[in-house]
Amino acid sequence: MLDYLRLEVRRTLRDVGFVIGGIAMPVMMYLLFTNLGGGDGSWKAASMVGMAAYGAVGSALNTGGGVAEDRAVGWLRQLRVTPMTPRQVVVGRALTGSVTVLPAIVAVLAAGGLVNGVRLAVWQWAAIALLLWLGSVPFTLLGLGNGYRLTAQTTGVVNMICNLGLAVLGGLWFPISLFPGWLRAVSACTPTSGFARLGTAIADGRAPALGATLVLAGWLAVFGSYAVLSYRRSAAHA
Repeated sequence: MLDYLRLEVRRTLRDVGFVIGGIAMPVMMYLLFTNLGGGDGSWKAASMVGMAAYGAVGSALNTGGGVAEDRAVGWLRQLRVTPMTPRQVVVGRALTGSVTVLPAIVAVLAAGGLVNGVRLAVWQWAAIALLLWLGSVPFTLLGLGNGYRLTAQTTGVVNMICNLGLAVLGGLWFPISLFPGWLRAVSACTPTSGFARLGTAIADGRAPALGATLVLAGWLAVFGSYAVLSYRRSAAHA
């Protein structure tokens, strides 16, 4: 499984589209939003966390695109005749998504510290990176579910809609305080809102709220079940 993991990570990181869309775009959006619109240090720190989360979500969902392409060329059928069990295949793909979100997170955090002058304690930088990394797992499972269930072209479109929709609703681009009351209530239930609140709490010097953790854990169960059901459906129709 480790060989499979290394193969998939190399394939993903060599994809120019992934590098531009998953790493460069969140950095450019972060610098654009925070320098054209102004704002103090606290806004630049909060936006940094939001854009790092946005990059992580996009990179995690991108894993599903690779799965859909593998289905189209018959790679998944080849994997089923190897000694790897179905669980190892799914776990390998999930680990690939977990590894490939790191460049997006690190790139945005580096832009915040080196370009925008965000100043945090060492433990805060490390904790934000760790929580965003761990918190990206539900979105990797969502991408896998889409990839196992949909065609390659449809997966790309659905993942893009999920990424943009969840980013806006979850407050990754704009502060939730700007939303009307009813939209704030909806936003609080989204996985991206809980995801971002893990990092913003650390940036503010606080422990993450239990509510944010529970929201993300609930979506982890939902997206995990979706990925498993999609994989079984894919295997049944192979």
